[in-house]
Amino acid sequence: MENILGSIKQGNWDAVCILGPTASGKTKFAVELARTLTAQWKPCEIISADSRQVYRGMDIGTGKDLSEYGEVPAHLLDIVDAGTKYNIFEYQKDFSKAYTNILERGCFPIICGGSGLYIEAATRGYELYEVLPDEDLRSRLEPKPMEELVQMLKELKAAKGVKPHNDTDWDTKKRVIRAIEIEMAQTEPRAPLPLPQNVLFIGVSVDRDTRNARIDARLEARLQEGMVEEVKRLLDSGIPAEDLIYYGLEYKFLTQYLIGELSYEEMVGGLRTAIHQFAKRQMTWFRGMERKGVEIHWVER
Repeated sequence: MENILGSIKQGNWDAVCILGPTASGKTKFAVELARTLTAQWKPCEIISADSRQVYRGMDIGTGKDLSEYGEVPAHLLDIVDAGTKYNIFEYQKDFSKAYTNILERGCFPIICGGSGLYIEAATRGYELYEVLPDEDLRSRLEPKPMEELVQMLKELKAAKGVKPHNDTDWDTKKRVIRAIEIEMAQTEPRAPLPLPQNVLFIGVSVDRDTRNARIDARLEARLQEGMVEEVKRLLDSGIPAEDLIYYGLEYKFLTQYLIGELSYEEMVGGLRTAIHQFAKRQMTWFRGMERKGVEIHWVER
């Protein structure tokens, strides 16, 4: 760890990214790192890379643990209302603003999260586009036969040097037209967002049995802390059940319990299993990043 700290303080990196599966202790690790670097080098601030902690009022279920940050500034928490459908395009824009702001104030950014797609959108330079529906284009494409639409889509991709690889998404005319809509919109140049180009990735690792035990203990603690009541408040505020179910995991299972689709025992058992599976998928994503050439320095916690 001393070598890593030395490398950071030498100014070798644009940002540090602390990643890991749920219940690995990555937030605590990120806060400890921020405090150490602030004391020894320069002020550090954390940017969350969690797809659900952006929502206000969704605290216990997302494991926001705001008190854990203490005096360390944290960004991209509580930035949109629960019930909205925040997306990866919006996250990349919001991340870029937070990242730029931190640098402009002479501070150093530490990214922390377990949402692999959000992490990669922030650190891998992906060009993401917000493509709104084009009703005029859709009305012109709708009468065309499926074969002609697929050929048009292939030609658009080929013109950009992209080899089509996901023909399974072309099973309906609606999907093909949407894909054409996106491809045509992406032909327009767009100024790149300021994003970190040289990121040090640190993974917080924990063995499976320990991780699952922590998940189980944390789930029980959150139920005792009022997680059911939190979801009930969201429902009572007027957020439709299907919108909360959309967020998955805790909000899916607790909503299904509150609307009578699951018993309490079914909810707890199903949620426990789902979180175990989610943590496994997170690790699969991070291993996939490594296969793509991302070097992750793993530390045991």
